[in-house]
Amino acid sequence: MSRIKLGDHFTYSRLGRFVLPSIVMMLFTSIYGIVDGLFVSNFVGKTAFAAVNLDMPYMMMISALGFMIGTGGSALVAMQLGEQKNNLAKRTFSMLVWVLFAGAIVISVISAIFMPQICGILGADKGQLLDDAVLYGRISMVSMPMFMLQNSFQSFLVTAEKPKLGLVVTVGAGVTNMVLDLVLVGMLRWGIAGAAIATVASEYVGGLLPVIYFLRKNDSLLQLVKPVINWHHVLKACTNGVSELMTNIAGSVVSIAYNLQLMRLAGENGVAAYGVVMYVTFIFTAVFFGYMIGSSPLYSYHYAAGNYEELQNLYRKSTTLAWSAGVILCSISFILAPAMSRLFVGYDTELLALTVHSMKIMSITFIFMGVGVFGSGFFTALGNGIVSAVIAFMRTIVFQLSAVIVLPLIMSVDGIWWSGPVSSLMTTVLTLILLQKYKSRYHYSNSNK
Repeated sequence: MSRIKLGDHFTYSRLGRFVLPSIVMMLFTSIYGIVDGLFVSNFVGKTAFAAVNLDMPYMMMISALGFMIGTGGSALVAMQLGEQKNNLAKRTFSMLVWVLFAGAIVISVISAIFMPQICGILGADKGQLLDDAVLYGRISMVSMPMFMLQNSFQSFLVTAEKPKLGLVVTVGAGVTNMVLDLVLVGMLRWGIAGAAIATVASEYVGGLLPVIYFLRKNDSLLQLVKPVINWHHVLKACTNGVSELMTNIAGSVVSIAYNLQLMRLAGENGVAAYGVVMYVTFIFTAVFFGYMIGSSPLYSYHYAAGNYEELQNLYRKSTTLAWSAGVILCSISFILAPAMSRLFVGYDTELLALTVHSMKIMSITFIFMGVGVFGSGFFTALGNGIVSAVIAFMRTIVFQLSAVIVLPLIMSVDGIWWSGPVSSLMTTVLTLILLQKYKSRYHYSNSNK
């Protein structure tokens, strides 16, 4: 089977083969990312499980820097490759990796020092809940720079035409995490510390393996060479990827709002139920984000190369797939809600019932989610980080945060669960309007002919 290149023409089959490793990679990342929660909930208890869930928004918030540099930087590097500036692409890639790593170390050290205060803000203000949250958070900071690199390489490996290598790295990291969770938490009963140590080890695998690959001579389009700092390119990458940063930061803020509302209206059970819903949501949304990571370099390459006919082809196929996947994932989530909930909280009847109920409502979100994720990633790939950021900002800070504050006033706890579908629908409407508005500028619709 021939190697697929960025400049190829893409049928559904060829597109599927190219993006599949990225989708599987994100699915596997999501699955091994929830293993900590699964083991902690079943072997340590729901207080420790709630502590992990309270930490998670902050972890996702700072690790989003890796996604920002990865997606924004990949768009920039792919455009340079499309313009046949291969050496410049290698220098830009190398510079972005090292800038990200240096910044990640600083952020991790500061976070570890102020972890008690951070956990207090997140809602873990006393007792065992606070102790568990601080312990898990501080241990996790040991590998945060590696986790940021891992997030950035998910995009860079696709741009280097090595999506399968990204999958191999992710599987390696995931297996490491799962095995160590089984040993440290399930067998040795090290509790929440064991879960954190397992995550640290897995993130070192995920971050270091791509560094080793790119430092050596390889047959990909990219390689780590001696970097030359170009702050204009750093700024461009950050601007391109600001929507991914904003999506994660805003999503973390919204998660904090969810936790605070649930702690007020439903107590520890509410936070635990939301944790299960979010873990399952990670798995299903991984399909959309994996497709975005896998397909984004294609949009960047063909737009920069002036291949507008192929850009239109990719646009048509991607929007069709986004709607189709949304309907399928909604159906699967609704049907499997009881089984998936039982995996996490089957030991508590009241908590199980609350979790199943919330998951069935939240499953409606998937119908509309794909279009919003595609639109945001599409504009990032075209170099328009501002429009991409508008979609991300409106989806989370405006639509979802407003919904999670207002709807509980009308529907009590159910209002929290309905905020997902409502905000997702509003985001889809906004995305369709913006896609229509900018089609002439970027030539991705054949109606321009």
